[in-house]
Amino acid sequence: MKGHHKDLLKVFCLFVVLMGFSPLTFAQTLKNSKVKSPDGKIVLEVGLDKSKIYYKVSKGGKSILNPSFLGFELKDGSLKDNLSVKNISHSKFDETWKQPWGEEIEVRNHYNEMKVLVKDNSKLSREFIIDFKVYDDGFGFRYEFPKQKNLNEFVIMDELTEFNFPEDHKTWSIPYNTEFYEGLFKSNPISKIDTVATPLTMETKSGLFLTVHQANLTDYASMNLAKVGNSTKLKSYLTPWATGEKVFAKAPFNTPWRTMIIANSAGDLMLSRLMLNLNEPNKLGDVSWIKPGRYIGIWWAIHMEKYTWKAGPKHGANTENVLRYIDFAAKHNFSGVLVEGWNKGWEDWKDFKFTEPYPDFDIKKITDYAKSKNVTLIGHHETAGNTVNYENQMSDAFAYYKKYGVDVVKTGYVGGKLDGKQPHSSQYGVRHYRKVIEEAAKHKIMIDNHEPVMPTGLQRTLPNLMTQEGVRGQEWDAWSKDGGNPPEHTTIIPFTRGLAGPIDFTPGTFNFTNPVLPNTKVHTTLAKQLALSVVIYSPLQMASDMIENYENNPAFEFITSCPTDWSKTVVPDAKIGEFVTIARRDKATDNWFLGSITNKDARTVKLDLKFLDPNKKYKAKIFRDGKGADYETNPYPIIIEEKEVDSKTILSVDLARSGGVAMILTRQ
Repeated sequence: MKGHHKDLLKVFCLFVVLMGFSPLTFAQTLKNSKVKSPDGKIVLEVGLDKSKIYYKVSKGGKSILNPSFLGFELKDGSLKDNLSVKNISHSKFDETWKQPWGEEIEVRNHYNEMKVLVKDNSKLSREFIIDFKVYDDGFGFRYEFPKQKNLNEFVIMDELTEFNFPEDHKTWSIPYNTEFYEGLFKSNPISKIDTVATPLTMETKSGLFLTVHQANLTDYASMNLAKVGNSTKLKSYLTPWATGEKVFAKAPFNTPWRTMIIANSAGDLMLSRLMLNLNEPNKLGDVSWIKPGRYIGIWWAIHMEKYTWKAGPKHGANTENVLRYIDFAAKHNFSGVLVEGWNKGWEDWKDFKFTEPYPDFDIKKITDYAKSKNVTLIGHHETAGNTVNYENQMSDAFAYYKKYGVDVVKTGYVGGKLDGKQPHSSQYGVRHYRKVIEEAAKHKIMIDNHEPVMPTGLQRTLPNLMTQEGVRGQEWDAWSKDGGNPPEHTTIIPFTRGLAGPIDFTPGTFNFTNPVLPNTKVHTTLAKQLALSVVIYSPLQMASDMIENYENNPAFEFITSCPTDWSKTVVPDAKIGEFVTIARRDKATDNWFLGSITNKDARTVKLDLKFLDPNKKYKAKIFRDGKGADYETNPYPIIIEEKEVDSKTILSVDLARSGGVAMILTRQ
């Protein structure tokens, strides 16, 4: 009998070899190859198929991802097949950390981890690790390349990461080559999209919501997603250098995390902190100098052609005009005044000087006056995408600003590719943006980055990275010849671009007449403009309009009262592309602020205030669409009223077409 068993074992081993596995590999891929979320609902499993490594994911027994292959094409060979699993290890982690600023104070970082050591069975015998972390609301994984004999400096030509969806889900996306990500998110099934930028948000037929993105984009190319053939399988597409390579690396080396939020509702997507958790903790130490705030600026008046950026008879950044804006900011408790066009270089956009103001801009007089009024001048560095020119001046430029007490700088990169050749989201661009943030931190300066690479949560590591554009913002309602942003735009971006991090969208326009382009305007009601201050999150938020349009308007009270730093956020109700209601609790008080907005359809919303503290009374000051309000014909009517409410109150509010309601809930 013993001999018979040996014969059977030989036959079995021969069968396994013929099927493309070694007995050792076959056994290891079955052992300890699963990792579950802490609540046990999400299961991620790793396996080998014909010596190619894959992962698959399910939730509650239902497939989220079918087997999806992993690997790389390197310049000197591939890491995609002829692979085996050398070791699998498991661990657990649970902590709660505090944000210096954010949508809530505390974030729980709770996951189960599985590290898979993969060996390349070619003559080079290279190894890499795939690190999986599974949370109750999704998962993330990255590749790690340890230092080893046959892997030192290497070039990644392609990353082969797949997301193989079992169904043709509904998606919201923008094409990956949308300039500066300033596009309108379109809804299509997976089978109808081409190559898109992340975040990519999906709704399944079973009612789950999924978002694919990345976390901790460091010294790597940004990940986009390309459809594979006519399938519902997506593959990573890394933004290349101008010369075609994707990533230049040196071991030890880690890729960014590839992430997926798995949520039971659209609102739960917004409450996930998976991306933040997959970034490294604060590296700056004491960050008491970092202050969120709301500010104004001369920017909208420039778009309306009342002023110019460049010097001349209509120059906006002149001392007298800036002092006028500082007075207004002090009167209405704004933290700062943004001034663009203050420095030499706007004449030809070729050679900006970051320490040389125009003659009519007295920076010392302005900053001294601002300080006396407890207001800060917010600086501006437009580079026109000339990173070499900027990096040559950057240290001096930040030191110059710091000398005058400027502690916030808006950076800009208008002008096609960086230095005329490198895509913003290439490894070159990623490296440049990191240099700027780190150099600013040395001078204790906060950054508002325009024309950025898509955010990936680096504000956890470098909290001076406050907010970024990377969205079709409200400026498009000033100068876009297509008429401006459509009503549904702001009901989509909280669930797409907003999941990547704070958005410098600049809500707060009160005058809906455009003297420059009469057919272009803000496609909302006034009440919706107020609500956007809550719905679209940014710790630095600009009230966009000219100060003349705010004077003597009772609705302005909501703008001046609404904070930008929060202790808690809830999403009582939302449907992507249709409506969204968000409530946030002020970090400095016990007061709540609520914003609810709709698309082009008028609707009645039920506002359930169960998020309020139980057994407490609140005074609700309500700013809602008035009689006859309509975003196309009459956006101005607004009703301002007060009611006593509590956690049992459910308010019924009528929203006009592209309308909204904003509320201040003051605890009594």
